[in-house]
Amino acid sequence: MFRPSLCTQDLLFQISLLRKKLSAFESGEKYVRMKKEHKKARAADARTIKRLEAELASAHAQTVDVRNIWMQANEDVLKEKEEELRKKDAELAKMQEAMFEAQRQRDEVLEKLKEKNRELYEVKALLEEANDKLKGLTARLNRNHTNSSKSSSTDPNHPKANNGRVSTGRKPGGQMGHEHHERKRMEPTVSIEVPAPEKYTKDPLFKPTGKYVHKQLIKMVVNADVIDYFTMEFRNQETGQRVHADFPEGLVDEVTYDGSVKAAAYLLTHDCNVSIGKTRDYLKNISKGKIDLSVGMICNLSKQFSEMTKDERDEIFLSLVGSPIMHSDFTFGRMNGKQAAVIICATPNGLVLYQGREKKGDEGVKGSPLEVFENILVSDHESAIIKHGSKRQECLQHVERYGRSSVENEPERLWNRQLMEWIPDNIHYWNEIDDGILAYDEKEAETRICRLKEILEKAREEYEYIPPNEYFKDGFNLYKRMYEDIESYVLFLRDPSVPPTNNLAERKGRQFKRKSHQVMAFRSQNGINYFCDGLSIIETLKSKGEELYIEIVERFNRNTAGGVLRGYRIQYA
Repeated sequence: MFRPSLCTQDLLFQISLLRKKLSAFESGEKYVRMKKEHKKARAADARTIKRLEAELASAHAQTVDVRNIWMQANEDVLKEKEEELRKKDAELAKMQEAMFEAQRQRDEVLEKLKEKNRELYEVKALLEEANDKLKGLTARLNRNHTNSSKSSSTDPNHPKANNGRVSTGRKPGGQMGHEHHERKRMEPTVSIEVPAPEKYTKDPLFKPTGKYVHKQLIKMVVNADVIDYFTMEFRNQETGQRVHADFPEGLVDEVTYDGSVKAAAYLLTHDCNVSIGKTRDYLKNISKGKIDLSVGMICNLSKQFSEMTKDERDEIFLSLVGSPIMHSDFTFGRMNGKQAAVIICATPNGLVLYQGREKKGDEGVKGSPLEVFENILVSDHESAIIKHGSKRQECLQHVERYGRSSVENEPERLWNRQLMEWIPDNIHYWNEIDDGILAYDEKEAETRICRLKEILEKAREEYEYIPPNEYFKDGFNLYKRMYEDIESYVLFLRDPSVPPTNNLAERKGRQFKRKSHQVMAFRSQNGINYFCDGLSIIETLKSKGEELYIEIVERFNRNTAGGVLRGYRIQYA
């Protein structure tokens, strides 16, 4: 039997419902019911709409009120904010104006500060420059023969020279046990016996020893030996000519002075630096008026002696050129209101040559032994001198002076003090070698040279860290010269035959200085040349230990021809 499925039953059920609904619509009942329901729904909807419209109107009114209130509140808040912003803007404007004013004032202050700093820097720069100038002027004011190349003769009121000897604490004079050095006895010209007193001769306790006690009294007698040559005169009866026998050569004037007189006058003026007038008066006084020389004759002695000794000076010139070691220096005097120079060349064996020059420098070197010298030269740092010689030893005495000046004016540096310790120590070392106390040691010499290099390296570091004063560069210039040419400062350590100082030429220069101070100013260049020519012979004779007066007499008589006058001498007891 057929049983419908569940789905079919559902469909049938739905079809049944639809048929009922269709029959309801077809009968109009559904329509009426729906219309009533629709009417009720419309009434309900109308009421709902009316209620909703009322509610909407109320809500709209509330919204408008709220909006108005909100707008009013916003306007009030906005006004308050605008008022606050206006106040803030006013305050901000005021603050900006104050800030701008503060910035302007700050800029003005900064500009003034900048200007003040600029002025301060300028003042500091001027002050530093003034201090440098003051140091330079102080250094120049305090410059003397101990800290510069200035000679002591041009330094009045100069301080006392330092004594390098070590004090022993003993009193000056002869010491206990010291051998007595009595005065030299001379051959007596007159002997006078002093009679013995009777208290010794008649007293039997006293017996003669056979010895005599001698005490000499020495007198000086200046006498003029006058040799009068005379001969018979003849007259020609026809012509009136007067003739006589020839006198010995050299007797031209009515009175001729021998070399002994000329030598005495010459040495007084040239070696003792006595003025011509005082020389004339002195010779006249000691000869009791017999020797009365004219001023012109005394003046002419300088030229005569120069001409007589030209060959000797030429020999000295050649000997200087061939010498293994030569000292050279310039010294100065006055000539007719201008400065005149003298170049000095000397050797350790006693040769010395003075040559007058109008100027120093290369012109002063021309014609001197230095111009053609090719061996070891000892000198100071004179630019015209240091060009010559194959090797050169710088005078450490001058280096010590410049070093002392650096110590006095650059107390903040250390190298100059180390140099001042190195120089005397090494000079003393060389002196001991030269005196035979020490033997030369090449390793010791090299050690001392290395020490000097260390000192100069220290100077380089100090001057790189603190540059030298613009107005005082003596110390820097000294370091620079030594650093660039150290071999010229240590040659005496490598070769002990070379002296470390130029004291020989310095001492020779003092002879000319003394005469220059006495005459104040020479009248001509020839006067300087003649004086230097004679001084060359005098100083050479002194260095050789010759009897100066006798040698000068011989030179004045050397060119005096004829009989007794040749080789004539005056011997004093």
